Amino acid sequence: MANTSVALDDIESTTQLALVKHGALPWVAQSVARAVREAEATGNLICGLYYLESYCLQLQSGRVSGNAEPVVTQPKTASVKVDAQLGFAQAAFERGLPTAISVAKEAGTCALAICHSHTCTSLGYFTAQIASAGMIGIGFTNASAVVSPPGGNQAVLGTNPIAMSIPKQGGGIGFQFDQSTSAVALGKITMAASAGEKIPHGWAVDKDGNPTDDPKEALAGSLVSTGGYKGYGFGLMAEVLAAAVTGSVNSLDVKGLKLKDGPPHDLGQFYFLVDPTTFAGDQFWQRIERLTDAVEQQPNARLPGSKRELPNEVSISTDLWTQTLALAAAD
Repeated sequence: MANTSVALDDIESTTQLALVKHGALPWVAQSVARAVREAEATGNLICGLYYLESYCLQLQSGRVSGNAEPVVTQPKTASVKVDAQLGFAQAAFERGLPTAISVAKEAGTCALAICHSHTCTSLGYFTAQIASAGMIGIGFTNASAVVSPPGGNQAVLGTNPIAMSIPKQGGGIGFQFDQSTSAVALGKITMAASAGEKIPHGWAVDKDGNPTDDPKEALAGSLVSTGGYKGYGFGLMAEVLAAAVTGSVNSLDVKGLKLKDGPPHDLGQFYFLVDPTTFAGDQFWQRIERLTDAVEQQPNARLPGSKRELPNEVSISTDLWTQTLALAAAD
């Protein structure tokens, strides 16, 4: 497959133009385009331009609102709620973050609920913004059901990612992780099926709940949680916080996220913001330094997301970039 080298500035501006052409307000399009840029820059391709066509088609079909104005409220002292109004999660988070940071600085913590939104794709993109503001950011979200419980054969949970970003003393991000609670991303199953390849046992079960290495049987069945019951517990935690606490939809009740038509996603995201020095003062930074030193003195070890340097341009599929340009040129 041929690739093309594209500047990240061009990816962001072209994405923004494509979204505006398909019905998004400029500020909303810009908010989403920044997230697409970050995904491409970090190699998180499934959350980047891969999603742009579906965003545009869903703007046209009304599955996502491109002109929704998020409503920010503060129901309790250390709680901030953003009703996304069935619009993009990126725009809702952008509107709610300044209030949440202000609350966390005053109260020491803040619970930030993004309610009734489109999929947020990369959860770590949001917790990283919290950490960049000097706070610990912990996030949870859910997605359409593809994961069955241990011993079961019917999907009840999404891949339900969790993310955590730790600030760096003096500014920036110390380290972070963003991971699904399923054993593997669904995309790896579909790619194996297209290539006619087997998948490892432990990724999925067939429609009867039996472990399988056949990706087609896996697609007819369901994924399993990472680490069995342990991952299942984290998936349940994400479901409770993202769906029940925010009053948004259960994984069971949202259809495929990239489908053009259908009801709005109506998903939720839930974040904890924590002022890291509220309880321990500068000892917080000392403890993080101790941890960092212990990891970095090992030649082949690292803290996730640490010392990340983003490029100015990336290599992407020529077909995907051609599609992106066409979406931006639409009348």
